[in-house]
Amino acid sequence: MKKTTKNLLNFMSTRLGFVLILLVLYWIKTMWAYTIDFNLDIQGAYQVFLAIINPFPISLLLLGLALYVKRTKLFYSLAFGIYLLLFAWLVSNSIYYREFSDFVTVNTMLASSSVSAGLGEAALELFRPWDILYLIDFPILAFLFFKKYIRMDDRPFNKRASFAVTSLSAMLFSANLFLAEIDRPELLSRGFSNYYVVRALGLPAFLGYSANQTYTANRERSKASEKDLEPVTEYIQSHYAEPNPEYYGIAKGRNVIYVHLESFQQFLIDYKLQADGKEYEVTPFLNSLYHSNSTLAFSNVFNQVKAGKTSDAETMIETGLFGLNQGSFMVNYGGTNTQQAAPFILSKNGDYTSAVFHGNTGSFWNRNTAYKQWGYNYFFDASYFTKQDDTNSFQYGLNDKIMLKDSIKYLEHLQQPFYAKYITVSNHYPYTTSLIGDEIGFPLAKTKDETINGYFATANYLDSSVKALFDYLKESGLYDNSIIVLYGDHFGISQTRNPNLAPLVGKTSETWSNYDNAMMQRVPYMVVVPGMDKGKIIDTYGGQVDMLPTLEHLLGIDSKNYLQVGQDLLSSQHQQITAFRSSNNFVTPKYTSFNGRTYYTQTGEEITNPDETIKKELDEIRNAANTQLKMSDAIQTGDLIRFYKGNDLGKVNPKDYSYLNSMKALLAIEKEKGDQSTSLYSKRGNVSTVDLFNSPSYRALHPEQFQTSSSDEDSSQEDSSSSSSSSTANP
Repeated sequence: MKKTTKNLLNFMSTRLGFVLILLVLYWIKTMWAYTIDFNLDIQGAYQVFLAIINPFPISLLLLGLALYVKRTKLFYSLAFGIYLLLFAWLVSNSIYYREFSDFVTVNTMLASSSVSAGLGEAALELFRPWDILYLIDFPILAFLFFKKYIRMDDRPFNKRASFAVTSLSAMLFSANLFLAEIDRPELLSRGFSNYYVVRALGLPAFLGYSANQTYTANRERSKASEKDLEPVTEYIQSHYAEPNPEYYGIAKGRNVIYVHLESFQQFLIDYKLQADGKEYEVTPFLNSLYHSNSTLAFSNVFNQVKAGKTSDAETMIETGLFGLNQGSFMVNYGGTNTQQAAPFILSKNGDYTSAVFHGNTGSFWNRNTAYKQWGYNYFFDASYFTKQDDTNSFQYGLNDKIMLKDSIKYLEHLQQPFYAKYITVSNHYPYTTSLIGDEIGFPLAKTKDETINGYFATANYLDSSVKALFDYLKESGLYDNSIIVLYGDHFGISQTRNPNLAPLVGKTSETWSNYDNAMMQRVPYMVVVPGMDKGKIIDTYGGQVDMLPTLEHLLGIDSKNYLQVGQDLLSSQHQQITAFRSSNNFVTPKYTSFNGRTYYTQTGEEITNPDETIKKELDEIRNAANTQLKMSDAIQTGDLIRFYKGNDLGKVNPKDYSYLNSMKALLAIEKEKGDQSTSLYSKRGNVSTVDLFNSPSYRALHPEQFQTSSSDEDSSQEDSSSSSSSSTANP
């Protein structure tokens, strides 16, 4: 044993030995990440083999570059520096994957400055105790060098041998790529999934793949021309779904109030949490809206976001176009691309004033720039609201009830009709930090995942926040002349956590499948039209990209001449083919394809051996879904709207908008309009409505829950006292 150890240390004291030890250490860490952190859906021995070998080629190529260096200290510095980069790339992806169920792309890194604000605490929440294993080799290597068990090798490595290492790594990568293509033909050319690339080729190769994707996207934008519009406009015209005459224009001229339900999934609707032998309705107010005769509620609308998450959802509801396959459209293109978004469209079709209310910093997701390209007149970010501290906010912004109350002093001065969007944040991962004081009280779920446990409590807080807003709208008089649109932006519980959620939704972790993952992508979509009595729950299958044309038609605005790839969900011509952002993933009333598996939508039964008829149907659906994504991408990455002349909207000039001193601007408009001012404040005789907003805490809303607790405590104390007295009297 001693001899073996000595031989190993002697080998590690050579330059080649040091490089190979670093290579093995990186391989071990990668295998750990593949097993513990990533869900690569590895099937069969062949894919296991690919996963085992794929860390070697590129990492050997990179580490082997140090062998060309003659100077001793420079060699060791370079080799260890390359190892640190490989290590950082691996760990970054491990942590990122825990929240996004995806891998870090070049676009993500380029956008990091615009999405990093406020992420500090959440990033810490993503660390796991076992992450220490990623670091354990560093002190060991330091100790071995310090004690001279490993010594620096002053002998330069032979150039031919160095080239041989480079050639070997290139050959290994070629073999790896060949084997990967056997497992998944056209792996890189068709871009099936980031999962497939990592599973087959490894993280270093995925970085190169992502870099090429980013370069290609930028190149496409630079070479796009007006001719590229022809297939797009043909598709838009053929894909157009005519309005449903029963609903077309029923909300014409009304205010539009969007309520963004952060991280809110459809399964929460009507959900009751079992705790301590009791049932707790998680979202009683949203449930009442869902079943109201004044609400068009959709039960089968799916989120279609990818890594851009909230920003992807915003992009879709505002533009009727998808976000990017990699990165965030708002970050990468939002400040530069010509766009015809809802605020701009409504300003030209009804003279709408538009505003966003959001209790986080304006630079998050590049909103303060992207909103100008969308034509938003006002953006009230965290700088307009109560100063944040530990008692009223968390890392993603001001708690919802406080933000909503603070917004009223701005909302009441907007000229009507207005298009206003409220972006809530309190029901945001990690679901453990936004509730304090009197807001604590809704029971936590009891699973081994703290994120899941807190999800229901923060959803309940969001529910009561939305109720407070609705109560204000009714008290102030805005309600009857408005429509309120509520939508969930993306999943709250990631796929990696779903097996722990399974028992709470009537499933088991052992039988949880990709079908279940697909169904968990459902999000609420409700359009509340006060005064309407023909509301209902609609089971049409659709996605967030369909929300804009649906809204336009409700407002009496025909979407036909706009470059939007969604379809009106109320139209009888809606195709009910919902494309997820990843290619080849889709859901229809009949079939669901998700992460490489195909199922019958109504039963969840997997289709393993489809006959020719089913294959043909699936191919047609897959082609339709991928074509929709392709057309949207052509518009987005090619910035094709800059060439479009199919309507008379014109173009947004972002220089026309400033989000500084917005209150001053609102008051100036009121003064200028005088008696013609249509703001709520003016309509009420210059009387503010701020005091009409009330948002009672959980404790105030549920006093009986705490009275019972107090009574139990008092009873317990009395019993204790009685027992003590009895004990004293009868020694």
